[in-house]
Amino acid sequence: MTSIHAVGVVGAGVMGTGLAQSLAQSGHDVVLVDRTDEILAGAQRQISQNLRFGRLLDGTQKSGEDRRTVLARIACTTEYEGFEAVDFVIENVTEDWDIKRGVYERLDVICPPHVVFAANTSVIPITRIGAATTRPDKVLGMHFMNPVPLKPAVEMIRGHHTSPETIETARTLLAQLGKEGLMVEDSPGFVTNRVLMLTVNEAVYLVHEGVATAEKVDHIFRSCFGHSMGPLETADLIGLDTILQSIEGLYTAFSDSKYRPCPLLIRMVDAGLLGRKSGEGFHSYATTLA
Repeated sequence: MTSIHAVGVVGAGVMGTGLAQSLAQSGHDVVLVDRTDEILAGAQRQISQNLRFGRLLDGTQKSGEDRRTVLARIACTTEYEGFEAVDFVIENVTEDWDIKRGVYERLDVICPPHVVFAANTSVIPITRIGAATTRPDKVLGMHFMNPVPLKPAVEMIRGHHTSPETIETARTLLAQLGKEGLMVEDSPGFVTNRVLMLTVNEAVYLVHEGVATAEKVDHIFRSCFGHSMGPLETADLIGLDTILQSIEGLYTAFSDSKYRPCPLLIRMVDAGLLGRKSGEGFHSYATTLA
């Protein structure tokens, strides 16, 4: 089994930023790639802020390590060439197959043959992703939850060609991060998103039909079920554009009307109301972002 010292992270959005932080905190060197320097600068600021508050709130940083030491392990770049030296790759780009396929075709050329590719995808089948490479046995799904540094488990997905050695390597990395890997088989949406996206979409329909406000829906889930967040708060955290892409992906994959996205969700995405990252979704975050 290959030792894992350096990890490439593709995509510096909310998920990729959390992954880069967790990996650096666990002692890994990280190469974080995204399209623009502005996106990467935002990721660095967010990680720095997370580390500052994490140390104050729960002491998650390694003893004796300050924020600068952790940040120094993360190399940000707009080029993939740094991936020539990584031992493992975690991909977090948007749920668009044409974009993902292009990323994997590029990674396949640049990364050494031993490198495992982990797709942090919401609905795209792992077997399809593996087929876009010359190493399908070294491709698996690792569906991290947000916020990554605080979640103790990861949904692992075995593609048709995923080898036992690849699974062992992925479990080793998760153990280094202090996380448990829960293995499921390959199917669009896997376990988490086949259930979650239906719940979110139905919650949006309740608002759309005037049955309840977004505030009331989330309050019911927090108070009656003991959830830490309601379904629409969760959607705002993930990003409503990502939610819509995931639901549309499930609708396409299963041709089942139960996955038909709510018109209100489509309209909100068209209006740029994407949740926390835009400052407004089903709830307002203007004060939080100020």
